Amino acid sequence: MTADRPPFRDPALPVDQRAADLLGRLTPAERLSLLHQFAPAVDRLGLAAFRTGQEALHGVAWMGPATVFPQAVGLGASWHPELVRRVGEAVSREARAMRAGDDRVGLNVWAPTVNLLRNPLWGRGEEGYSEDPVLTSAIAVAFTRGLRGDHPVYWRTAPVLKHWLAHNNETARDTSSASVRPRVLHEYDLRAFRGAVEAGAVAGVMPAYNLVNGRPNHLSPYLGTELRAWTEQELMVCSDAGAPSNLADSQAYFATHEEAVAAALRAGVDSFTDHGTDSAVILGRLERAFAQGLFTQEDVDRAVLRQLTVRFLLGEFDPELDPYAKEAAYDTDEHRALAREAAEAAIVLLRNEPVGGEAPLLPLGGDGGGRIAVVGLLADAAKLDWYSGALLHRSSPLDGLRERFGADRVDFAEGVDRIRLRTADGRALRVPGPAADEEAAPGAEAALDPALLAGRTDLPPLTADAEGSVLDLVDWGGGVLTLRAPGGRYLSVAGDGLLRASADEPGGWVVQETFRFESHGGGHLLLHLGTGGYVSVAAGGAKVAAEREKASVFFVETVERGEDAVARAAAGAAAVIVVAGNDPHVNGRETEDRTTLELPPHQDRLWRAAHAANPRTALVLVSSYPYAVPDAAATLPALLWTAHGGQAAGTALARVLAGDVSPAGRLPQTWYASDADLPDLFDYDVIGGRQTYLYFDGTPLFPFGHGLTYTRFGYEGLTAVVDAEEVRLTCTVTNTGTVASDEVVQVYARPVTPAVPRPHRALVAHERVRLAPGATAVLSFAVPLSALAYWDVAHGRWAVEPGGHEFLAGPSSADVRRTVRVEPAGETPGPRPVLEAGLEAADYDEQTGTVLVDRSKTSGDALAPADPATPGTLLYRSCDFGDGITELAVTAAGSGEVTFYAGADADPGTTPASGKAVSAGTDTGAGSGATAVTGTAPSPLARLTVGPTGGPYAYVTVGASCHVRDVTDLRVELRGNVRLARVGFAG
Repeated sequence: MTADRPPFRDPALPVDQRAADLLGRLTPAERLSLLHQFAPAVDRLGLAAFRTGQEALHGVAWMGPATVFPQAVGLGASWHPELVRRVGEAVSREARAMRAGDDRVGLNVWAPTVNLLRNPLWGRGEEGYSEDPVLTSAIAVAFTRGLRGDHPVYWRTAPVLKHWLAHNNETARDTSSASVRPRVLHEYDLRAFRGAVEAGAVAGVMPAYNLVNGRPNHLSPYLGTELRAWTEQELMVCSDAGAPSNLADSQAYFATHEEAVAAALRAGVDSFTDHGTDSAVILGRLERAFAQGLFTQEDVDRAVLRQLTVRFLLGEFDPELDPYAKEAAYDTDEHRALAREAAEAAIVLLRNEPVGGEAPLLPLGGDGGGRIAVVGLLADAAKLDWYSGALLHRSSPLDGLRERFGADRVDFAEGVDRIRLRTADGRALRVPGPAADEEAAPGAEAALDPALLAGRTDLPPLTADAEGSVLDLVDWGGGVLTLRAPGGRYLSVAGDGLLRASADEPGGWVVQETFRFESHGGGHLLLHLGTGGYVSVAAGGAKVAAEREKASVFFVETVERGEDAVARAAAGAAAVIVVAGNDPHVNGRETEDRTTLELPPHQDRLWRAAHAANPRTALVLVSSYPYAVPDAAATLPALLWTAHGGQAAGTALARVLAGDVSPAGRLPQTWYASDADLPDLFDYDVIGGRQTYLYFDGTPLFPFGHGLTYTRFGYEGLTAVVDAEEVRLTCTVTNTGTVASDEVVQVYARPVTPAVPRPHRALVAHERVRLAPGATAVLSFAVPLSALAYWDVAHGRWAVEPGGHEFLAGPSSADVRRTVRVEPAGETPGPRPVLEAGLEAADYDEQTGTVLVDRSKTSGDALAPADPATPGTLLYRSCDFGDGITELAVTAAGSGEVTFYAGADADPGTTPASGKAVSAGTDTGAGSGATAVTGTAPSPLARLTVGPTGGPYAYVTVGASCHVRDVTDLRVELRGNVRLARVGFAG
């Protein structure tokens, strides 16, 4: 190439060569500068400034108005990969179109979120697709393919998967550690990421805030051993916001920030998202770390090369050849129709029964059969979440029903409690009127981070007078309240501490529109949850004071109860639609987990009042997550669920209720009957904890995959043919009813007589198909034999058990219509070869009272008691000791005891042999003073005392005599602050 056209400018060259050429032209200082999220321009090379990260979970977010599609969990509920691919395409086209007018809009999109919805109390459940890794992977592959585009070279946008790895709690999210055993890691968490990476539609991943097995995810060894082993494509790892600082701050994993950034870079983090747009702090840390020799130039070059590769794929250097450079599709008719189609596809009909022996309550029919009452706190709401764009169009359930049936035939009652708040001297809070400036709040323009937007201070604060204002009170559960003024705005608190009616909706990183009553002096103090201060009424207006002693005491004067208004509206209607659910910014969101599955009492009262007034009542739950509503499910004739459906949610719901569209969505996660069915939020062992539909032994309220339609489907002729690579299944499905509808055909598999705990049934394939009345479809599925495999911890590999496997087909995981049995070739699992391989502590079969911890700060796992004061146990089944051993040795750190027993149910008894510590990696000195245990089972085989060793990573080898032979289970008991990494055997 000529000097005027260097190789990196030559589109005829492969991308990797072009990226390498450009890298070579950058100085070391320029390369280092590119490691921050906001990378500067390099003018001498024509390299523009670049930002990693553009939120695009279900539409372009944080950049102003854009088409808003259903929440991610709603897309998961569609079970419709082809539809989701089109949604991804629309989002990426709008990102391109918006960038043409605003270069702050990025093309490296941080979406989708593929964390599995293991526990429905997780605050960010709205961001994921499903509790099942196969369904999550299928939807993620579709969405990322849409985001990427189909050009062989250039990408429309570059998706980054969130959040690597095993991340399902907001409580202590930056300091908690998920204990993830190898089987759960391979069979569950990794599977959610792997499909999209192998499909070639992913530019990278973002690590999660939490730790896994004691090690921060931003240092995850699996970024190298798993993620980057799945593809030959360069993958870019972008840190989550502020996470590099956490390594030395909240996590205290390193003593200095220099050690922290160096370790993250070496582990595979390529772009540091920290300190917002100010790169100076992170770059300073990197410069000092480099000067200290904590990483090499090769580490920097590797990260920069990955970033440059993404920029080449996005066409940055070939604007004349980039097929997406002139994309202009924004708020098109096609995108509006797609938003409605997606919202319709996401609606799940949970229950639909007759009322008084008639036909099922739904559909209402084209004319609705008379007047319709739509009631409830979300009946006239179109809620957005943290990762939504601003609405271009708004459609609430009330809007949709009035549009469909006519405004004159639809009655409405929101069901808020209408109150006055009076002070001890009899005055009541007054919202100044007329309402101040109705224009948009200053600074409400699009922001890269909406958390940076401040509350309004241009409006007058609340005062108090004899009459006061009637406020709309909503209790969202857990005593969390919102108060709304007569003009429709919510009471909020800005930086000056004054209480104003200033917010259109609750929102923001720290929500300033929520309150709680605290009983005091026969009345209530009003606690502002955003600041932790209490409301007081003073001469200058109502304000929040930090001191409880300065708070005003308020007395609640009820003007109207919400259930009374609902009952009046319901009484004379032909049908009642109660719309309940959550506000995505309150009680369950990023930074805040839910505490219960129960529907908030306020909303529970409303559906009960509606049903008491009119038995023809349907409950529509519009929410980011499941609820436990057993009474409603047993009492009401009809029950539906949909995630917050975006800009067309109300229209879509009305069309489903009317019967214009048959619902066909399916639950993407189990709906449990009560909180008692849930594991601990921090229990990530879906196998041992019997979690999700895969392992749950109880009876759910509604099972995974459940969803009804307005017609009936018959299943016939499930057949299977097995070859060396896959099982080919064929199933015939017929619409035997009178209504055209989609059906979601689900195929599950299970071994008939598993040797280890396996799922009750596991999804292996599905297809959403549309059938007219009387129509038949013959569906074919190719299921790879690998889908039948489990991770064999005894041998560290995938294994397919020989013998019978059943495939089950039906419309849900619990509604099996056809079953076929096959006998795939497999390998009989042998005993653990402990003489040859020893035992890695993490490869247990069962455990109680232990946690996985980091063996070192870079790689490896160890086991420790969850509580040093309580022994933890590990069980290793079928250990083959051959003709016998005479000694064992443990690799361990810390301080404590390790005791061995033969047999799964051995009980501590006689005094075992003891061991002594030697340097790690040296001869154990077996026989040097240790005596064999000669007692009969269940006597302990050996007890070894470890340490103290000088720290959690200072491992030593402790040996002892031990006599055991043949194949037996081995139980290990840990006491104290010991960390067990490995056990070796000899003799």
